[in-house]
Amino acid sequence: MPPAPGFRAVLQRAQDTFRAYLGLTKTRIIEQLLVVTVPAMFLAQRGIPSVWLIAATLLGGAAAAASAHALNCVVDADIDAVMKRTARRPLAKGQVPPRNALIFGLTLGALSAVWLGLTTNWLAAGLSVAAIAFYVLVYTLLLKRRTSQNIVWGGAAGCMPVVIGWAAVTGTVQWPALVMFGVIFFWTPPHFWALAMRYREDYAAAGVPMLPVVATPAQVSRRIVAYSWVMAAWTLLLVPATSWIYTGVALLGGAWFVFQAHRLHAGVAAGRDVTPMKLFHLSNMYLCILFAAIAVDAAVGLPVLRF
Repeated sequence: MPPAPGFRAVLQRAQDTFRAYLGLTKTRIIEQLLVVTVPAMFLAQRGIPSVWLIAATLLGGAAAAASAHALNCVVDADIDAVMKRTARRPLAKGQVPPRNALIFGLTLGALSAVWLGLTTNWLAAGLSVAAIAFYVLVYTLLLKRRTSQNIVWGGAAGCMPVVIGWAAVTGTVQWPALVMFGVIFFWTPPHFWALAMRYREDYAAAGVPMLPVVATPAQVSRRIVAYSWVMAAWTLLLVPATSWIYTGVALLGGAWFVFQAHRLHAGVAAGRDVTPMKLFHLSNMYLCILFAAIAVDAAVGLPVLRF
């Protein structure tokens, strides 16, 4: 027998509610954060960590990121409703009450910390709490609506997964973890400013002073080039902890990224119509390839380069 109409309605509401709460967590961003966590764990182990440790760290890290994103949605509900890019988010559409979203985010944060503390170590748990607090309190509440440098400093929260992954394996934070932190830190401005160039009108309408809102396109693309050079150079600081596999990918990938940044700037300077989202998507690919190289390098276990 087919389900009764009343049952179908209840089932549909349950599915809609599940999708709404899932939407609060920004799952696509979580995927990107987890992509860098596993290679950091491989490098910390200089091999392949236990499957259980990887799974436990990823689950705790995903819950921590989901917590930060849900709390961010609560704070930014007003501007999300104004921006076309974010107007479909659950709070902007009124699909989830703000109070419920707040409780949901805080609960996820608490659960992620307890989980990481019990399954990995309390250093990793503490770092996850610090990342959530920084993203919500420093980036979302303090920086985002006040300065064009918001994504530069606020982006530090997105660098924490590599440090958490390293801490989960070693119980410490050592220099390679800080180098990987720096790679993502310097990668974030070119990545996000390319997105903000595309959605400049959205941010302007919401009153958010992203750099493309308060600076000319040429000024923005010039800074993208500068950060791209710094990022590419910074990736080479990890060479003493890796072999020729990572070194080759870092050199070629960095050169490719810098070339794409210069290409964008040349188009802007010449007054041509440019597609900054191309650099945005390419930057995602670059980061995935670079960190995949870290994982492969560590798994293969070749001798590290000596100078």
